[in-house]
Amino acid sequence: MNTLKRDEHGITVAVYPGSFDPVTNGHLDIIHRAAKVFDKLIVAVLNNTSKNPLFTLEERMELIRKVTKDLPNVEVDGFRDLLVNYMKERNVHLVVRGLRAVSDFEYELQMASTNHKLNSDIETFFMTSKPKFSYLSSSIVKEVAKFHGPVEDLVPVEVEEALKEKYPKA
Repeated sequence: MNTLKRDEHGITVAVYPGSFDPVTNGHLDIIHRAAKVFDKLIVAVLNNTSKNPLFTLEERMELIRKVTKDLPNVEVDGFRDLLVNYMKERNVHLVVRGLRAVSDFEYELQMASTNHKLNSDIETFFMTSKPKFSYLSSSIVKEVAKFHGPVEDLVPVEVEEALKEKYPKA
């Protein structure tokens, strides 16, 4: 029987990559669930230079640290390179990706196939979002927050406060 790859300490480590601009309750749900499956989960925050994020890489990482402080096996890190290069650097072979809808699956399958082509040791685990989060994205959260709509059911309170600082009322 095959087992999940373990690191040099004999534990299963997975990476949950994303922009997390900002981290939503949907992201947090995947983090909590993946942290139960793997011995260690690295939430790897991408600094995508082709995007203009609302929060800096450091702000996004700090927000995730705050909302995952109750999860001792979760580490937050940042990267600016291809995911496969980051994973090679960290000696990790497992990727966790969240799926909200069929449209997500098409894109994520392309990414998983590309990552596997670039490094055949990488395995991708898909986790479906809970139905109550299936519509939720960081883009939607930013749009609602920009116009001072209620985001308390969309993001953790720490993120809600940070959004209010980014989008102060006139």
